[in-house]
Amino acid sequence: MVGPMYDFLANPLGAVRLTFDKTIGSGTDPSSFDGKDWGAVDLFRHFLFDQARLSQVPILNVATINWIKPNTLVRFRGMIQDMLGNELYVGAYKDDSVWRTNKFMDISQCPVELNSPDMRLWERRLLYCVPVPGLNSWAESTSEVAVNMCMDSTSEQRDKRRRMDIEAVDPNDFPVSGDESEDSPSAKRMREDPSSSQYLDPKNEGPSSSHVILPDVDRDSLPCLVKIYDSPESELKLNDVFEFVGVLTFDSELLSEKVDQDEFSNGLGDDVSVNLPPNKVPRLHCVIHRKLTVYDFLQNSPLTEPKPHLVKEAREALLRHLTSILGNDGVAAHFMLLHLLSRVHARADNVAVGKLSLNLTCISKEIASVFGTRLSIVIKNLLPVTKCIPLTVEYLNMASLAPKKDYQINRLIPGVLQLAEGSHLMFDETCLETGTLNSVGVENARLLKALTELQKVEYDFKYYKMEMMADVQMLILSEGKSNILPADIIMPFQPSSAGSSEVVPAEVLEAWRWYLATVRSMPHLIEADMQQVVENDLVIARQADRSLGSQDFSRWLTMGRLISASFGETSLTLEHWQMVKELERLRIDRLK
Repeated sequence: MVGPMYDFLANPLGAVRLTFDKTIGSGTDPSSFDGKDWGAVDLFRHFLFDQARLSQVPILNVATINWIKPNTLVRFRGMIQDMLGNELYVGAYKDDSVWRTNKFMDISQCPVELNSPDMRLWERRLLYCVPVPGLNSWAESTSEVAVNMCMDSTSEQRDKRRRMDIEAVDPNDFPVSGDESEDSPSAKRMREDPSSSQYLDPKNEGPSSSHVILPDVDRDSLPCLVKIYDSPESELKLNDVFEFVGVLTFDSELLSEKVDQDEFSNGLGDDVSVNLPPNKVPRLHCVIHRKLTVYDFLQNSPLTEPKPHLVKEAREALLRHLTSILGNDGVAAHFMLLHLLSRVHARADNVAVGKLSLNLTCISKEIASVFGTRLSIVIKNLLPVTKCIPLTVEYLNMASLAPKKDYQINRLIPGVLQLAEGSHLMFDETCLETGTLNSVGVENARLLKALTELQKVEYDFKYYKMEMMADVQMLILSEGKSNILPADIIMPFQPSSAGSSEVVPAEVLEAWRWYLATVRSMPHLIEADMQQVVENDLVIARQADRSLGSQDFSRWLTMGRLISASFGETSLTLEHWQMVKELERLRIDRLK
């Protein structure tokens, strides 16, 4: 039996080179590949998706970095935390009479003059990506088959690597040519032919192993420098969550000496390898990328079609559980369900349409220690990305909430509020005591207010501020109405029992996660006849209470949409609109 022509997993660069050689051999000019692919990506896409081999690709994280070989195919799931601009590299060059390619490689081989017609300069984008902030353990992707393959293939080297990790590394052990790092914006350092066995075989990498993570690296959060090829800039945006599939390089031989800019810099002022040394931050040369949705974080989705009876069953069971957790406060449980289903689905002027922040009041420290803790656990088990923040004067005065640009290292320093779309924030204000806010605290309070009201976060670029759109669910626990976080719904909490902390079976949790993800993403509209009913009710309500304004009416419409969605409906019905009015009546009664 003839084996496969390409080994996409163990030797992806071989597949890239072979397809390049084949295309050039057919008479194609290398200049036609400026910013384009020659068919290699299509082969990878066919292998990964048409042949359903994606699950065989190892996931790159702190648990697998010690097992995955360099120059093999890996996956990295993360949020784009910073965009470092573009860099030029020698994409193709002529070796005697034969054209070669350096695409998807760290080191650019180029034995010809830089301005020679026998070489092509190509461009790639640099993205600094991090694991999704607040991602819960159940939502982390696993690839046991791929990890086992990596472990089996490296078992013979395990003891050797352990010895390597504790050896002192002498820089003189690594002869380096006079040229410079490929990650530098300046001229690229040359290296031995990447097609040689020494380049491809990690056993020949020397004592500075590609698998070593330095002690000062956060062991719980492995960042990755992702290099993007041939993709429009509009496809990848700051804070988007992607899965990148590509060639891993973790090469500690790359120079980390700062160099001056020259014709290769393309405006990238600082050497990436200085601020992101390759022996701390692995490089991934991306072949294929795809934007992730909440469905991609569900490990065992029970089904794909939202059948009405299954949606209804999941809704009833989840609502019962929320009611039990909240001490049999059914009204609070209904509002909690709507809050968990909310999302920003449109923007009109300065209004984020669809958000529904919730402030549970009448909660003391003692009550928060019981119900707040249970609620936090429940939300963590239901939503993939969550954070719980105890809000105190000290926290406000010291926390770095907004991302800030550091021009000395040319990096965007992350802040607490740099979050992926669909994240959930729970603020515990019950620890907030009387105190004085300094300038940082005042600015942080302003940032939180803007996020709550407008779903925007101001990023600090030192010389100017830039507003970034957000879509973050916000839950506030407090004794009285929060002045820092002005929520859409103020809901006095009135438990009638101590509540329950029952353990929910894993399959039930999976069904609830699927339910929330499914109905939250459903489209919604209001038919013409219901529009008239809603308009009439709003007029009557305004006549009865002149204090009602556009924000109240917008909130009611959002509640109507969410109640309909909670039943799996895509249009507002009279029954659901009546439920909105009844919930509002019960809430207002508690506020009196």
